[in-house]
Amino acid sequence: MAGKKVVVGMSGGVDSSVAAYLLKKQGYEVIGVTMQIWQDEEEIVQEENGGCCGLTAVDDARRVAAQLEIPYYVLNFKKEFKENVMDYFVDEYLNGRTPNPCIACNRYVKWESLLKRSMDIGADYIATGHYASVVQLPNGRYALKKSKTDAKDQTYALYNLTQDQLSKTLMPCGAYEKDEIRKIAEEIELRVANKPDSQEICFVPDDDYAGFIEQTTGKKIPEGNFVTKDGKVLGKHKGIIHYTVGQRKGLDLPMGRRVFVTELRPETNEVVIGEAEDVFGHVLYANRLNWMGIEQPEKAIEVDAKIRYNHKGSRCIVEVVGDDLVKCTFPESVRAITPGQAVVFYDGDIVLGGGTIIREEK
Repeated sequence: MAGKKVVVGMSGGVDSSVAAYLLKKQGYEVIGVTMQIWQDEEEIVQEENGGCCGLTAVDDARRVAAQLEIPYYVLNFKKEFKENVMDYFVDEYLNGRTPNPCIACNRYVKWESLLKRSMDIGADYIATGHYASVVQLPNGRYALKKSKTDAKDQTYALYNLTQDQLSKTLMPCGAYEKDEIRKIAEEIELRVANKPDSQEICFVPDDDYAGFIEQTTGKKIPEGNFVTKDGKVLGKHKGIIHYTVGQRKGLDLPMGRRVFVTELRPETNEVVIGEAEDVFGHVLYANRLNWMGIEQPEKAIEVDAKIRYNHKGSRCIVEVVGDDLVKCTFPESVRAITPGQAVVFYDGDIVLGGGTIIREEK
């Protein structure tokens, strides 16, 4: 689109690199930006942590931008990232919930903060390499549409974007499968064509959430009791931040059979243990709602709902039961309803909205 300026968030990976290429090919004036979010100023530490916030990412993105002959900048988003992602992540775990930091990062850093700075420099759009598409529905609202391939679809982690954000967003990779994106990168000889995807949370690269939380807070998280749902003590746990609903491994309980975490009780520092069937439930409540493809419904609606990123989705009745509160009823039980995770509502391939799970109805 000749004359339209778009700022592309470049992580140094193949997806955002190809996104920048595709948009330039479509005629946009493309500017590449990497969001510097890692908190430590030591270069060696940044290098070790890598991911989407280390020096390697910046180096790769800068080289891709040079190859595509587009301007490239590194912008400092450390403050926004710490406040909206890292602090939130720690607080949620300390309160017995299992957060999804990517959802917070998408809404408040990759979109809210980047979009504001991009508009300030006269951009018309921002763009990313996410596997999703932005569409405007017949009702006039903007919504996300699932990507071409379910295996890489990222709409779940993007359900929280606002109408204004969506109206100014481009996601060119949503029309392609991952193999097609890599093929494009190879054809234009991008140096990141075969770079592996980042799998871990970028600020916890060794996957040691508990260690990160203790280091960040400067506190040793206290041990507590494993209990049955009626309060019988089964043993000692290492600290509530080590556990999540549905967990089976790492419990170190001599029960003689497979048992699972069914609930976290931060107010008493207890981890509730149960049988496999205890992990399944029919009803959840969610708040922090964001309606996307539709306005808030006045009566109950039937949708497909996902309760975690890799959940394939289940039929669900959604009913608004209070101010910023919905009740979600699943006719067929779902596994591991986890406070802190998102529940996202779909009509076919279209995201209708979603919210944060606050509790399961026992």
